[in-house]
Amino acid sequence: MINLTRKMKLKFIVLLSIFCLSAVFEVRSQDLIGLLEQGEKPVTDYTSATFKTTRIVIGQSIEIPHQGDLLFLITHHFGALNSGYENLYGLKQATIRLGLEYGLTKWFGFGVGLNTYKNTWDGFVKAKILRQSTGAKKMPVTLDLFANTAIYTTKWENPDRPNYFTSRMTYTFELMVARKFGNALSLQVTGSMVHKNLVPTAADKNNIFTVGGGGRVKVSERVSINAEYYHLFADQVKSTKAYDSFSLGVDIETGGHIFQIFLTNSSGEIEQYFLTETAGKWSNGEIFLGFNISRIFTVYTPKHRSQ
Repeated sequence: MINLTRKMKLKFIVLLSIFCLSAVFEVRSQDLIGLLEQGEKPVTDYTSATFKTTRIVIGQSIEIPHQGDLLFLITHHFGALNSGYENLYGLKQATIRLGLEYGLTKWFGFGVGLNTYKNTWDGFVKAKILRQSTGAKKMPVTLDLFANTAIYTTKWENPDRPNYFTSRMTYTFELMVARKFGNALSLQVTGSMVHKNLVPTAADKNNIFTVGGGGRVKVSERVSINAEYYHLFADQVKSTKAYDSFSLGVDIETGGHIFQIFLTNSSGEIEQYFLTETAGKWSNGEIFLGFNISRIFTVYTPKHRSQ
């Protein structure tokens, strides 16, 4: 049996302590160097929540549900406020759209909807091409592409003439550019083209172009004021009177829901209708009260979920 003297034990303890301290210092220094090296690498910070939901008011925003999230959207437009007391100023009339939207990836989403207006079915895709960011990748704006198809199923106005299924189909293509300025202000510009396979007369254009956009001003943590306007270029819709669409609303975040209440001169809920068939005029009191209710359901959570 080895008999260690007190002096040898003390030396052993001192040496062991020095070794342990040096090992700890080495690990800590490596961690510190790693942190410093990591800090030297620029990080990309992507802007989030440019708008609270996928609609500014009634038009598309650049937002897409997060990857794995399913959004259920109820859109409701009452009748015109100038319809009189007998119609309770529009409350007895309504058009409704029920929609589902899904975030397949962090940059791509799609959706479907059913509209009571003309008994229309619609489906769309939306892709985020550029994302506003700072840091390693600097991008001043977010850029989205949007495309939809709609099919109305009401009876033919003239059943005696040859009618084709493709005549029921319309399409919309949009380019959206948005920027978030701090936490209080977001703005978006939208260029649109609506294509209708069948138009009322030869004077009406099959391809109809509009330009517009909207914005959001945050007034509290859960409330914002939103507005949007779309200009319909002249000499495209000839057989009927169509006005520019203008909507003004308030967004209220309730935790599980986003509630949007608004006034608009458009009765239709999808682009084919409110961009090209807005028959209401604000100065005539042809204003429709409406609301959107958005509810998110998480279908699955990706392992590395990013902004």
